Amino acid sequence: MPPQPQTLILDANAWVPNSPRPVLIYRDAIDTRGDTAAAAEAMFAANGWPPQWRAGIFDYHHYHTTTHEALAVVRGSGKLILGGPDAAEVTVQAGDVLVLPAGTGHCCKSSSDDFLVVGAYPPHVEWDNRREAPTQEMLARIATLPFPKSDPVGGPGGPLPALWA
Repeated sequence: MPPQPQTLILDANAWVPNSPRPVLIYRDAIDTRGDTAAAAEAMFAANGWPPQWRAGIFDYHHYHTTTHEALAVVRGSGKLILGGPDAAEVTVQAGDVLVLPAGTGHCCKSSSDDFLVVGAYPPHVEWDNRREAPTQEMLARIATLPFPKSDPVGGPGGPLPALWA
């Protein structure tokens, strides 16, 4: 049985559009006893979400209009703000995975010195970073962006397709 995520629905906030689709938060989704970054990359790749980077999370509010995003915390811990200024604070630690629908504001408020994240996206997309109020064109792109048929943690049988339908 695929793991079940926590869900968080975020309304538009200030200049951040967010999404009617929920943020998915998988706790302890990756075994942290070995090379957690390699394990996260392998999981994402096997589930159709090519991993693209290893780094932290920007310390400024931003969102994406061209893609959805999966973030695997592979080392350390952090406090993230999801949804824009003065929005929901979420504490994450190694092994946790977040799946953000396009338009979801996010930034890192604080983190341990060793904080490391693997970022992945659906195939054949280029991500953008937006730090301004969206135009009508951006809102239309977010609203019509298809979502993947595969959950980055649970694969094709995972909960994402049903939760985002």
